[in-house]
Amino acid sequence: MHRLSAFCLAGLSLVPAYAANPFAGRWDLTVKTPKDTYPGWMQVTGDTTDLQVRVQPRSGSAFNVTGAKLNGEHLIVPMDKDANTVLEFTESKHALSGVLRRRGDNAGTITGLPAPTLNHKPPQRWSKPEPLFNGRDLTGWEPDKPQLNHWVAKDGSLVNETKGANLRTTRKFNDFKLHVELNCPENGNSGIYLRGRYEMQVEYEPAGTEDAFHTMGAIYGAVATKGTVARTPGQWESFDITLVGRTVTVVRNGVTIIDNQEIAGITGGALDSNEGDPGVFYIQGDHTGGILFRNITISEPGK
Repeated sequence: MHRLSAFCLAGLSLVPAYAANPFAGRWDLTVKTPKDTYPGWMQVTGDTTDLQVRVQPRSGSAFNVTGAKLNGEHLIVPMDKDANTVLEFTESKHALSGVLRRRGDNAGTITGLPAPTLNHKPPQRWSKPEPLFNGRDLTGWEPDKPQLNHWVAKDGSLVNETKGANLRTTRKFNDFKLHVELNCPENGNSGIYLRGRYEMQVEYEPAGTEDAFHTMGAIYGAVATKGTVARTPGQWESFDITLVGRTVTVVRNGVTIIDNQEIAGITGGALDSNEGDPGVFYIQGDHTGGILFRNITISEPGK
């Protein structure tokens, strides 16, 4: 996914501080317009003197908002420097309701619930790895837009022959260990969404154009990779991804590039904002074609 917004990390509390600021905390949002429904996410800290708001828009990276303000019982969140798009919220009984305004007009409604902490304990044991892709056909997978589907099984690999539909599992998962091998060509761009909400970036954009928050193996715009793993476009690579609650570890070609880091909230392109629920694995196919996947296996806790 191509970067649309700036980013900045902040290690902030998950628990809404209702007494000081009823909007404080992390919020899972749902935006409804006359044409669509899509997820969002917001983190609020401080009060009128030191208010800070960070928002995940529909696509791109989460960003720190400039010009957010508390106006009586309302939180006003401009989404661009000219305030052409503005989110306006009120809070009641630890829930948000709001309006999406574009150039002053009402363009949609917003609801929000406190994001769950997801403080899951690491399991004492994991199940034996189970295949998610049988190497022969798309059993267990479905495209989001069948009329644009270009995913096929070929020579034991899951291949997106040209850009079109995205692909998701028919099963949903909570905590897991995922193993996947992939072959991404030069200028390829895709992503693997964990629970359908947190994108692990898959890309070989021109060398030097992507930072550690948007490079191969990063949780897009949310968790940066560490260290250096050689670029190998057009060659097979392995990824071992462990997600327990919000804590993620990513091992690329045997090198740990993310080590037990928290994912604060959903990333751009997420299927929904229901963070407390199990979710699917979801592979982007609408950016570029030519990316191959194989040996996709899953282990789950206590099985």
